[in-house]
Amino acid sequence: MKKVLHIVGARPNFMKVAPIYRAIEARGLLTQVLVHTGQHYDVKMSDVFFADLGLPAPHIHLNVGSGSHAEQTARVMLALEKVCLEEKPDLVSVVGDVNSTVAAALVTSKLHIPLAHVEAGLRSWDRSMPEEVNRLVVDRLADLLLTPSPDGDENLLKEGVEPSRIHFVGNVMIDSLLHAREAALELPTLQGLGLTPGGYGVCTLHRASNVDDVKVLGGLLSALAHVSRRLPIVFPVHPRTRKMLQEGGLSSVLEAAPALKLVEPLGYLDFLCLTAQARLILTDSGGLQEESTALGVPCLTLRENTERPITVEVGTNLVVGTDPERIRTEALKVLDGQGKRGRIPEKWDGKSAERIADVYARFLGASAPVPLAAIG
Repeated sequence: MKKVLHIVGARPNFMKVAPIYRAIEARGLLTQVLVHTGQHYDVKMSDVFFADLGLPAPHIHLNVGSGSHAEQTARVMLALEKVCLEEKPDLVSVVGDVNSTVAAALVTSKLHIPLAHVEAGLRSWDRSMPEEVNRLVVDRLADLLLTPSPDGDENLLKEGVEPSRIHFVGNVMIDSLLHAREAALELPTLQGLGLTPGGYGVCTLHRASNVDDVKVLGGLLSALAHVSRRLPIVFPVHPRTRKMLQEGGLSSVLEAAPALKLVEPLGYLDFLCLTAQARLILTDSGGLQEESTALGVPCLTLRENTERPITVEVGTNLVVGTDPERIRTEALKVLDGQGKRGRIPEKWDGKSAERIADVYARFLGASAPVPLAAIG
């Protein structure tokens, strides 16, 4: 059988790979190898997600660890080249926009191995973001570009990508959310944190532009502290963010805001239990912008731009930047019942992985799959 190599590098990748792996496995027409680069190596930020999502333990673990963007990308390339030469995959599948994704794209291009990019075509138009550079490079090199929303197709076509390489399949992240939501809602996560449904907000921060600058991070914390006087906010703290909180001398802000509850990073199901029942989400995460739209929860994106405009145009997301006053104003609007309402975007229906599996099967000549029109 033809072989597909899946590359997983960081937490958001796990939620995207899991439904694709299950959809291909159910068909029994392709061999699959799961490669975890170890870009995120803290067990709370990686290993727990395999169990939560029903993924098998990685067949291959590269253990690259952290480092600068160049160091991390180079280590993944060195290790992955050996894996590709040994495994001889017929297709390498990458997701998202992390360093492991761009490293895999460079390796496969040099080795003339076909590459599929899930979540292709997203653009923030801000090249100061490392992820934007990664997205541009991967989309230029990929043979199959699988887009989550129509704007992805439009961006790729404007960049001169051949239409035959572009496949609008929908958002595979939402496949995982819909697959896991019922089990997540049965967990005692809220009780353990002393929360009630709709009676709290959720915040996540991890982007370098927000957490590496003490002034910016301090402003964000002051805004969160202000909002927490009206609504308790649960803040699962990314390791990078916790390090900066400790080194930035921001403990006084936290001590003055007892309703801003800092907790350790949560597993996927626990976190979904939390976000699905929140009244408000504040985040700089791209994936959480999408999940909040699927869940119908108002979301304030603490960035100056987004590569997921569909969540703003159609969904519940509002990009508010990092100005503390703007954040406070928009958050209080939500709490006063004036939050942004939205609807579910096209093909965010839990069937994206099925469409991806069919694209892969056709590309590899592995079957005569069900027509995409029959899936939706």
